[in-house]
This record gives sequence, C-alpha cells and structure tokens, in this order.
Amino acid sequence: MTDWASVEAEFPGRCDRTFLDAACVSLLPRRAHEAVRQFSSRLVRPEANSATEHHIWMDQERDQATRQVAKMLGCGVDQIAQIESTTHGLNIAAQSIPWQTGDDIVMCDLEFLQVAIPFAMLSVQNGVALRFVRHRDGVADVDAYAAKVGPSTRAIVVSSTQWSNGYRIDLNGLAEVAQSVGAWLVVDGIQQAGAVPFDLEGVDFLIAGGHKWLNAPMGTGFMYLSRRVLTQLDPASWGYLALQPPEGGWGRYFSTPDITPDRTYEFVDDAKRFEIAGTANYPGSIALARSVELVNEIGMDAVAARVWDLGERLIEGFRRLDVRLETPFEAAHRSGIVSCSLGSRDRDRACLEFLLAKRIFVSQRYTANTGGVRASVHFFNDEDDIDRLLEGIAAFLRS
Repeated sequence: MTDWASVEAEFPGRCDRTFLDAACVSLLPRRAHEAVRQFSSRLVRPEANSATEHHIWMDQERDQATRQVAKMLGCGVDQIAQIESTTHGLNIAAQSIPWQTGDDIVMCDLEFLQVAIPFAMLSVQNGVALRFVRHRDGVADVDAYAAKVGPSTRAIVVSSTQWSNGYRIDLNGLAEVAQSVGAWLVVDGIQQAGAVPFDLEGVDFLIAGGHKWLNAPMGTGFMYLSRRVLTQLDPASWGYLALQPPEGGWGRYFSTPDITPDRTYEFVDDAKRFEIAGTANYPGSIALARSVELVNEIGMDAVAARVWDLGERLIEGFRRLDVRLETPFEAAHRSGIVSCSLGSRDRDRACLEFLLAKRIFVSQRYTANTGGVRASVHFFNDEDDIDRLLEGIAAFLRS
C-alpha cells in the first residue's frame, strides 16, 4: 500500500498553499530538485578527465529520462524520443507525415489551440483540409470521429484528455477508427501523462510536455512513436547524435585526423532520430527522469486510483453546491481535471480571485463554451486539499 504522506512530503511546494493546478504548471518533487542540484555541481566542477568525457557523461545521464518514460508507458526504450515541449512534438508529427493535396485532418473543437496550429498551417501551405468534430455537452466521442473521417483522412489529431473540462477519450476505440481509413493517430497526452495510464494500441504519436502532470521543468517532455512510424516515416530535421554511433565512440571519432563531412550518414532506426539530436536540455532531462521515477515507484495504477478517488470526492462536493459541473464523466472518461462553472465568465473570475486570495491554486479555462473554474487533482493531493477548495467555493457563494 502506498504511503501517501511520504509522497506528499516529496512536494514542499504544497506546504504554504492548496495546490490544485498541475494542469497549468505542476510542482517539482524534492528528488528532482536534488538531482538537478547535484548535476549542476558537476557542471561547476566536472569530475571527468576531459571535457569530451564530461560531454559523454551528460549524454548518458540524459538517457535516464528515456528509460523511465518507457517504463511508465510499458513500451520499448527505442520508441521514446525526448522533446522540449508538446508544441515541439506536435510539429515533429505534422512535418513527418507525408501530406498530399486533398488530404484532410480530423480533430475536435475542444482542443487547446496549439494542438490545431501546426496542422492548420498545413491547410495554408499544403492544401490539407481541417475537419472539426463539434462537441456535444463537452463530449466529442469515438462515434463523433467515426462519422467525420473518410478515405481522404490522413490523420486524426486529438488530446487524450481535454484541457478545459477533463474529458478523456477512448483511445483504443479511436485507434480503430483511424486504422479503418489508414490514418495516422496523433495524440496530445500532456493532460494525462503521469496521472492515468494510456492504452497505446494503435496510437502512432503520443506527445507530452513534462511541466504538467509529470511534475518536471518546462523545456522537457517525451514523444512515443509506434513501430509503424519508426519503419515508415522520417523526421524533417536531423542531428548528429542520432547517427549510428561511430566505432570506439564519439571521443575517438573526433580525434581521428581523416574524418570529413563528405561521407554517408547512417541514422539509428529508433525514436532518437526524431529528436533535435544536438546539445540538449540536460538539467531538464535529469529532473524529468527523477520525477517519472517517482511515478514508477508508486505505479501508474495506484496513481490513477488516487487521482480518481480524490476527483470523485471533488465531483460529489460540487454536486452539493450551487455550481454547474463541467466534468460529469465517469472514471472511464476522466483524468485529473475537474471543472465547474458558477454561471458566467465574470462570476467564475471573481470566484477564482477569491480562491487565490486564500492560497487555493486553481485556474479558469474555457474552449468552445465549455469550462470554468478548473481544478487539477493529482496524486500528491489529499482529502484536505479537496475539502479546502469546496469550502472556499462555498464561502464565495455565501458572500
């Protein structure tokens, strides 16, 4: 059984606030902070015998994040690329898929704008059409996508969990829809990764920045690639660290007199070739590795159970208050986001300011006329956090 008190102690940022806003920018655990501190100390006073060895050591340390993410997802290490943000990963997907005039992309109107932007620009540059599924009561389900796709659909682009109301789609069912027309399935998983497990069967790209539910710094993230992507697609940019490693390693290669750029370049056949594959955000990767390590120690099933239990407590509390529940979904369609509205944007804003003044951290978010006051229920929260939020909204309603 998980010792949740010990887990909560990993997050000192909880000490002076009720923090329910991981869907915006989450808190860093102690172990990630300490790992970056130790890494930075070795940047100040390197322990290696040369700067070349120091660089190689940094590359090896960075790889820890790739291994931890693969463990969390239950996939091959060769299927994980490190990226700097969800935006970065979405652009890699948009630029890697071979588009043709007449292709279309299907997505829904609940999406965060950055999900749409890389693909919207394809309609300007490549003659690719965007076709939008219109939500109904905050839901754009598998059947709605199935009704929208056709023979010309080259990709379905979707957030596994919607950012304003927390609706989580059936990815396995959506993958079947994509496969029925031969489309690529591109998934923004930033509002789910680290909170609820994924069913990756049929998913081609799963992309997530690290600074939300993964509790890592900004400038970090991962991209999972299916075997189909790895065998059929190539990136639109290339870096030398994605080359097949030279015999004897890079240190020996760079000290070889007759090396020349006039050569044949052979790249690895795994997800690393989709990275920038140059000098990277090493401190961020170190922190990401330790943050995901904590998730793996707890176990994704235990994390999800905690998120759902606390979320259910919040939902039941909202139902007792004079607010409109924007997240009425059962656990099968819910992650850690629970939203409510007090009836108008201005009233929601007034409530938010009232809560923030009490050091209760939540947000206000909308898309396509859904959303309101958004709470993010994560595994480091507890029942007292939920009750303080409910008491805060009740006090606002009384005022």
